[in-house]
Amino acid sequence: MTETARFSMGFYFQTLKRMLGAPGEFFGQFPEKAGFQQPFGFLILSSLFFTGMSLTCFRESHVVMAAILLANAVAMTFIAAGTGFFVMTMTIGKRVTFTKFFAIYAFSAGVTMLASWIPLFVWVTEPWKWLLIAMGMVKGCGLKYWQAILIIGVSIFVVVLFFWSLAPMISYFKGSA
Repeated sequence: MTETARFSMGFYFQTLKRMLGAPGEFFGQFPEKAGFQQPFGFLILSSLFFTGMSLTCFRESHVVMAAILLANAVAMTFIAAGTGFFVMTMTIGKRVTFTKFFAIYAFSAGVTMLASWIPLFVWVTEPWKWLLIAMGMVKGCGLKYWQAILIIGVSIFVVVLFFWSLAPMISYFKGSA
């Protein structure tokens, strides 16, 4: 994975194999200047798979549900990475670029999406994703485990608090519809 490398299907399957086989080694070999194209391509392809497989659980509104599921899969990875990056910057200072930080989140989320569409597997894949992210922060960014856990814990709290704060607005719009 380099700054100028392009995304390809070969890269996708090679990364998938390395993430499933030896994620610590994969994250330990992260280049200092990680590019954006390969992690984003990995995230998009995994999100498309997740969306397609998730549609098998719905009987109606496939187009609407596909748009929602795909947007959620990609957007939540960006939101989590952005929030985690801000938490890292505010608590321990900036250690890495956002593209490298995003790459950790994109690869971790992408690999777990391959199983997260299965009903009730979220109880396995969500903790797995956060463990991979913590491992990526430690092996790829040089953080200590307690720093990674702090960043993850605070960022999850901030994201949950943000969406919880939107609840009154959502119920307002539901009532006026």
